[in-house]
Amino acid sequence: MCSYFSFLRPKGQILKNLSCNYSKNAKKNVRTAIMMLNMGGPETTDQVPEYLLRIMTDRDMIQLPVQSTLGPYIARKRTAEVQKKYGEIGGGSPIHKWTKLQGELLCQKLDNLSPSTAPHKHYVAFRYVNPLTEETVVEIERDEPERVVVFSQYPQYSCATSGSSFNALYSFMSKRERNPNIKWSLIDRWPVHPLFTKTVADRITSELKVFPKEKQKDVVILFSAHSLPLKAVNRGDPYPSEVGATVQLVMQELSYCNPYCLVWQSKVGPLPWLQPYTDEAIKGYVKQGKKNFILVPVAFVNEHIETLHELDIEYCKELGEELGVECIRRAAAPNDHPLFISALADIVSSHLKSDCKVSPKFLTRCPHCVNPRCSSAKKWFAELCK
Repeated sequence: MCSYFSFLRPKGQILKNLSCNYSKNAKKNVRTAIMMLNMGGPETTDQVPEYLLRIMTDRDMIQLPVQSTLGPYIARKRTAEVQKKYGEIGGGSPIHKWTKLQGELLCQKLDNLSPSTAPHKHYVAFRYVNPLTEETVVEIERDEPERVVVFSQYPQYSCATSGSSFNALYSFMSKRERNPNIKWSLIDRWPVHPLFTKTVADRITSELKVFPKEKQKDVVILFSAHSLPLKAVNRGDPYPSEVGATVQLVMQELSYCNPYCLVWQSKVGPLPWLQPYTDEAIKGYVKQGKKNFILVPVAFVNEHIETLHELDIEYCKELGEELGVECIRRAAAPNDHPLFISALADIVSSHLKSDCKVSPKFLTRCPHCVNPRCSSAKKWFAELCK
């Protein structure tokens, strides 16, 4: 059986030594700050307990009965297992390293694309690990830029991920006195940006070439995204439709060259979630006689635990061996792909030229929203971005 582990890729692809006098001197003169929102991941196993605690007590991410008691209990119960998984991918998540690299490359490109808003500086703002969003806000205010672009690094919007990050920003900033000289705007989603979908298509093409020529047309492409509880979907969360839109444009870019399916990973708890699950889909296709697969992380912009462990180890290696597939590989996340960096730069530069500081879609709640903080946050962001 052929299997593929992205964490064994040459280190040169993962971390490039950028000589960045830019970032060292950025505080002297930052005209435009780019705040890159993401969930984050623990860089060491020691950070896992606090990381899990923050997730399990965040009602935007997950809703539990008596959450103040049950959340910490689940976090403690899962800590050893999650630490073991991080140990198996090198001891921690590379998401911070990737986000920093993406931010550096983005700002270098932006300085050329949009000199009127330069110099640009990126700031990493994570939800559950350092650098936390609150710390990043303080750093940005200290640098006193003319403008801040809050740039979601979740391509497709979900109330559980994007919404939680924006709500955290609201909760902190709404209690502080703001500098009236700093202008704010938001980029809340970008699921169908053509350079983003071209990046994903190129990652798939690279993996297809590894299969024997006579097998390439038979490879099943499984686009795998983090699942979502059905109760969230039924409230009107836009995530499933936006992920589906990304998949369709990627396959259009590939001229629908192969069979494909959108599948869902990382279910937590007993409640019903979006299906088919990634592992069950692989099993189902094997029963149908399919023997070759590419797993594609369609909602993650860089490598982390769900690509490096869940997809690479649990599915490509362990499940692939169990099922006796011929070859199962995993397409790399966008990471530092040149097309992806160009996508990020185009998204931000187009936003900077636009009169739209915050999208009407972002300001509209889900039709069956039950989160009062969401209502307050959207009203506050509408005022912030005037």
